[in-house]
Amino acid sequence: MLEENLKKVQENIRIACEKVGRDPSEVTLIAVSKTKPVETLQEAYDLGVRVFGENKVQELDKKIDALPEDISWHMIGHLQRNKVKYIAGRVDLIHSVDSFRLAEEINIQAKKRGTVIPILIEVNVAEEDSKFGVRVEDTEELVRQVAELDGVSIRGLMTIAPYVVDSEENREIFHKIKDLSIDIAAKNIDNVSMDILSMGMTGDYMVAIEEGATMVRVGTGIFGERNYNI
Repeated sequence: MLEENLKKVQENIRIACEKVGRDPSEVTLIAVSKTKPVETLQEAYDLGVRVFGENKVQELDKKIDALPEDISWHMIGHLQRNKVKYIAGRVDLIHSVDSFRLAEEINIQAKKRGTVIPILIEVNVAEEDSKFGVRVEDTEELVRQVAELDGVSIRGLMTIAPYVVDSEENREIFHKIKDLSIDIAAKNIDNVSMDILSMGMTGDYMVAIEEGATMVRVGTGIFGERNYNI
């Protein structure tokens, strides 16, 4: 089932790119593996998956130790400041930076390790109370503040769109954050790149790609439904 699912997602990425004249190589598929056992991740790895996204630090930490070293790990869930030390230098990208205080802690941990940690600024485009992220109108200010920290490197933006039955309902959300990334890129702020746009999940990643996503976070579409009771 996993192999079939993965092929379907890869084909959908190709179709979405073709529709808007993009090269599929511009889109990175992040296999969201939260709650899934190491054996399932290994199966995905054996099918060629090399980029995995996790939501919880403790789970991420264990999986990094148990799986091949050439995996690119991404922290995509809400990150508490007291947990940063466990993943600093162990993940290739932190998607969910939504405050200066969190960025400051990442900066401290990066300096301890003599490294620079790539991050994305999480934007709550839909302004949902249940979601983390900075408001659209406050994003540039946060970007400018974080850009002053030399232990982090801002690589782009991330958003989690609302859960909808019809993915078309999220097109405006994706379009808005794409415009925001273009606006910020045009300011030529030191230590800021807007190369990455992380948006789109199992239910809406094709629309996200059509609107400019460079990373899509697909879990259920690859691994099937999750069991949160394990």
